[in-house]
Amino acid sequence: MPLVTFVQEGSAVDYTPNADVEAGDVVVQNDLVGVTKRKIPANTQGALHVAGVFDFPKATGASTAIAAGVEVFWDVADTEAKTDSETGANKLIGKTVAAAGDNDAEVRVRMSQ
Repeated sequence: MPLVTFVQEGSAVDYTPNADVEAGDVVVQNDLVGVTKRKIPANTQGALHVAGVFDFPKATGASTAIAAGVEVFWDVADTEAKTDSETGANKLIGKTVAAAGDNDAEVRVRMSQ
């Protein structure tokens, strides 16, 4: 008898929100960060994508550029990707796959959990 049972590939996991969640929302559950591709009504099972490449919002202005190939974290309070974990307050999203300049409002990230 196997000790482990395969459930799913894992690029998306089941997610049932307590309140409506819009498409493109970032959801943080402890250290698990995911993105919804579709709107999920409250108390309805949907999918939370935890792998793939997504464009995340980032700050703009002087000294906000993010290089390619660096770890980025989700800042729940500011709702943006940052290179600073702020001592664990921000949760790891993954690594950037393209550089984003000071004036870019988004950064492209390959999610990794």
